[in-house]
Amino acid sequence: TKLRYGAYAPPELVKELDDVGMMRARARAVLRTAHDSAVLTHQNALAESGVPLWGVPLEETHLTRADGRAGRREAGVVHHRATLGKRWWSVRDGVPAAHPARAAVEVMTTYGAEAGLVAACGVLHRELATLEELHEVARSARRWPGSLGTRLVLARADGRVTNVAEARTWHLFFEQRIPRPEPQVEVFDDDGNLLGIVDFLWARLGVFLEFDGRIKYEKHRRPGESLADYLMREKRREEQICLNKQWICIRITWADLQRPEVLARRICKVLD
Repeated sequence: TKLRYGAYAPPELVKELDDVGMMRARARAVLRTAHDSAVLTHQNALAESGVPLWGVPLEETHLTRADGRAGRREAGVVHHRATLGKRWWSVRDGVPAAHPARAAVEVMTTYGAEAGLVAACGVLHRELATLEELHEVARSARRWPGSLGTRLVLARADGRVTNVAEARTWHLFFEQRIPRPEPQVEVFDDDGNLLGIVDFLWARLGVFLEFDGRIKYEKHRRPGESLADYLMREKRREEQICLNKQWICIRITWADLQRPEVLARRICKVLD
């Protein structure tokens, strides 16, 4: 299987890889012929740390030479020129990659606020960096192209946001001026029994929001549980919370995020 020009891998090693996995495989092929000081950066570095990605091209490989010199330009490889102090990169599983805090800020400045917020929340939730480290990188990146929005993104970043769907919904709340709820709230009945964890909660208004998507199905399905069984269990959980707390549930999907203004009006109508 061709990974890139001059680089191939046995089909059995790559046949089950998803798009991010193929990106990681291509990055390894790029490193084999790159300068010894080359370090993976941007989304390539985040992928090495297991940070979920959204809004970034997966067919590119981003490299920075740690010695501060510029590298050659070639198809499918984006070379960056920067001085990387030893603190801001390391070798993980034999792969040199930028620190997650730096990689997240690189994504912010290159691909914009929503992609950057997904990256920042992913880094914080996995405790790969602190908010202080993200701010430290952002301060050093003040002269980077696209750096004007980093302060705004970091003001919104929250480690309680657990995945891409929630991060994009969190972004929607800010962009559409929706009153911000509490993310990932444990809900208990009057006897102290846990009824469930809701994605977002407006406790004072008695409204919670749940995201329907494949991420949740894969994360919360029990071993051997069918999709139909999971959906029925999820429906019972929602009903139990609504009946016990007298709350209203809003359910949204990936398709809803494609029409943010329409979704915002729907949410605000319930909140009002």
